[in-house]
Amino acid sequence: MADRTRVGATPRRLRAAVHRRLARHPRAAALAGRLTPRSVRARTTLAACASVAVVLSVASAAVVFLLRVNLERTVEADAREQAQAVARLASDGRLAQPLPLDHGTDFIQVVDGHGRVVAASQNLTGRPPLAPARHPHGHRAFNLDARGHAHHQRVTSVAATTPTGPVTIYVGASLRTADAAEDLTTAALVALSTVLLFTVGALTWRATGRALRPVEAMRAEVAAIGDRDLNRRVPGPRSDDEIARLADTMNAMLQRLEAAGTRQRRFIADASHELRSPLTVVRTQLEVALAHSDPEVRTELVAGALEDTERLQALAADLLLLARLDTTDRDRPDDIVDLADLVHTTVAARGVEAHPVAVHAPTAITVPGNTLWLRRLLTNLLDNAQRHAHGHITVRLGTDRASGHAVLDVTNDGPPIEPADREKIFERFARLDDARSRDDGGAGLGLPIARDIAAIHKGTLTVLGAPGATTFRARLPVPPPRDVRAGCR
Repeated sequence: MADRTRVGATPRRLRAAVHRRLARHPRAAALAGRLTPRSVRARTTLAACASVAVVLSVASAAVVFLLRVNLERTVEADAREQAQAVARLASDGRLAQPLPLDHGTDFIQVVDGHGRVVAASQNLTGRPPLAPARHPHGHRAFNLDARGHAHHQRVTSVAATTPTGPVTIYVGASLRTADAAEDLTTAALVALSTVLLFTVGALTWRATGRALRPVEAMRAEVAAIGDRDLNRRVPGPRSDDEIARLADTMNAMLQRLEAAGTRQRRFIADASHELRSPLTVVRTQLEVALAHSDPEVRTELVAGALEDTERLQALAADLLLLARLDTTDRDRPDDIVDLADLVHTTVAARGVEAHPVAVHAPTAITVPGNTLWLRRLLTNLLDNAQRHAHGHITVRLGTDRASGHAVLDVTNDGPPIEPADREKIFERFARLDDARSRDDGGAGLGLPIARDIAAIHKGTLTVLGAPGATTFRARLPVPPPRDVRAGCR
């Protein structure tokens, strides 16, 4: 573990030492900062060239090593064959003086057991015997510089038995061919690697530039888009790749921002209009009451102003709730809510109303959610049903086993909603006609609030049409029984 720690810590220590040295020399630090590539194009090209350089270096070293080993084995095999031929002559007692040299052989020397030269090639005639020196690792080395053979050689020794006693045959084979082939191969690999490295760098630089050109175009377009130009879109490449998908994602984001900005501006305009009208009425009533001398008329005007103030208060509460729903986390609340109990308690708490409410919630259905918000969802649906019903309202709770959702239906026997208007009624401050909303106290926010609450609970709120009735259906996901028990604990 200690060795591993030291090895892992070495690069960090080196980097720390480099940073300390650069800190002592501000000019060197500034130069290093200028030389560091900052663009993706430069970093990609540098990384590609560095990777190719490492691969080429390893491959070239492997090629040169294998070539050297192969050539040396060939030279050694030729020298051993020459030595064995001389050994056969020695065994037969037919050693010639001087010994002939084959092609690629530098010298031959035969030494007996007493260290005397028995026979040698022409270039070693009269020379003392080769005396191998012991290497610390057990290898043998021959000092050939004194014999005029300063170039690389491979010396092979073979023992043989002659009529006069044992001898050792030394054959030296030249490695000039191996050295020349190694030098030529190294030079060729260096030249080829250099050309290949520059080619990779140029191709990577050009390919990266072409690949990043759409990104730069998108960046310039996004930089030019202001809060008033959200209708503009970034240009996307024609290819079907990551950059094209990035352009599509950015355009979808700009479309959502444009839609959000449009909704916000419309919401502000509608809110200001909705607030301005009752405020004007309240001010007019108070001014008339202040100027009128009749106490009964004044009391009636003040009561009307109070009623409009309550409507303003309800409108402000709805606006605050909408703002809270817009800014809240879209993760579903995880409290366990019994929808059957919520339906019964909510309907009972409303007391006697203009139209009776029939409740059909026979079994307990639990969902994760926020009790106050789910109660507000049901309350808004009941308020809407009371405004438009002719005679009666029905609240029905059940479960859709196929999809695993709790289904809450609020049905009234009022006029049906046309299919073209079933999405419009969920827009903020939307009214199908003024008589059905403002006169009855509606501001056009109840249904949008209800749909936002359903969406926060990962559910939906839709309108179903039927002859002589209108049904608002809320669908809320029901977790598996195991999740419900875990939440209860």
